[in-house]
Order: sequence, then C-alpha cells, then structure tokens
Amino acid sequence: MAEANTDPRKLKADLWKKMADSPFVMVGPADGSTHSEPLTAQLDEDQVDTLFFFIGKDNRVAGKSDLMLQFVSKGHDFFACLSGKGRVDNDRAQIDKLWNNQVEAWFPGGKDDPNLALLRVDIDSAELWETDLSIGGRLKMLFGGTIRSDEAGSYAKVDTTAESSPA
Repeated sequence: MAEANTDPRKLKADLWKKMADSPFVMVGPADGSTHSEPLTAQLDEDQVDTLFFFIGKDNRVAGKSDLMLQFVSKGHDFFACLSGKGRVDNDRAQIDKLWNNQVEAWFPGGKDDPNLALLRVDIDSAELWETDLSIGGRLKMLFGGTIRSDEAGSYAKVDTTAESSPA
C-alpha cells in the first residue's frame, strides 16, 4: 500500500467513522494464549484512544491487560490492528453513558447484572489500512492487471488514534 499519499489524520477520522458504522471488533490477548472473539465496541467521543466493551466477568479477556484488536469495516475497505491495555472499569457513570438496548439484551439483570463487566481498552498503537481503488484499479484486480501504488490505498502506523494528531 502506498505510504507517500497517506494522511494519518484522514485515516484516523475514517477509522472512527467506519467503526461507528460497524462496531464489531475481534479482541484477544496480545500473547496469543487464547483465540480472539468478536465483541461490540462502545465508542465514547469524549475519550480519545479508548474503546469500551460490555462483557461477562468470566469472559476470556476480562483478566488480560495486553490486548490485540482487529477491525474490518463493513465494506471491507478499511482495516485496523490496534494494541492496548485492557482493564475492567465498572465506573457507573460510564456504564450509564454507554448503556443501550443491545447491551441490555445480553445482561438480563440490567446495569446491576452480577456478571456485567465494562472492559476499557486504552489504545497504545495502531496500524491502519484503507483501500481506495479506482474503477480502473478494481478492473485490474478482477482481470490480473498490475496495480499502481497510487491505486492501492493508504497505510499508517500511529501511536494515537486521535484525529487531530498527525501520527
């Protein structure tokens, strides 16, 4: 993928837009001690570089601190691999802020369900890929043509996913 045309700020903004559209993320321990599993990210616009997940206290990542997360957008045109520190943070104000009907379906006891845990993941670093193939590039892919670097897309390795930060 072409790095020359990459604007990390655009990639970061696109990450959060794509994740808001389809918040499903594969989450697992960074050490690979067990498989990743799909979780639904809860996005809080007030907390940069942080993802939240409502999980059961017995979830395989509940006690893990070093986590790896993979995201693929709904249109398969954006990919992200995020690493971060995870911890259960059952801050009631945060639970109230993020609570929704989908979460309630998984926790019949509501916000006071004894199995409820709010996993907070503070992102340390990320690699972001966005494909932006032109029609000509898509045809080349279909028929085995050579893809020029300006047709391939964008890539950035970043220390923060904050949109205002250049990298």
